[in-house]
Amino acid sequence: MLTIEADRPGQTVITTFEMTPGTAQDLLEELAEAYESFISSQPGFIAGALHMNDAQTRIAAYSQWRRREDFQAMLRTSEMRVRNRRIAALCSRFEPVMYEVAASVVAARPQEE
Repeated sequence: MLTIEADRPGQTVITTFEMTPGTAQDLLEELAEAYESFISSQPGFIAGALHMNDAQTRIAAYSQWRRREDFQAMLRTSEMRVRNRRIAALCSRFEPVMYEVAASVVAARPQEE
């Protein structure tokens, strides 16, 4: 489960992907499959989420890792290198950026559903 807390140790990675609406669903499926069948089983992986904008021109992948070295090791695997070539073919560009949570805010009172 994703938990966003400033005092939680670990590495946050936000990767943004730019694509056309024509390839958005294919890219989303490729990313979801990568998370489900490979990334989620890598050492140090904690959780992740995929977000697509309404225009279907951008996807943001949010992931949490125990350590930055765990994320970097996953990227260096032969399987992820092959997957990243397929992903690159479906988008005009993508960029992973490592972050540390600086602050987090929760609702002051429970929200009605």
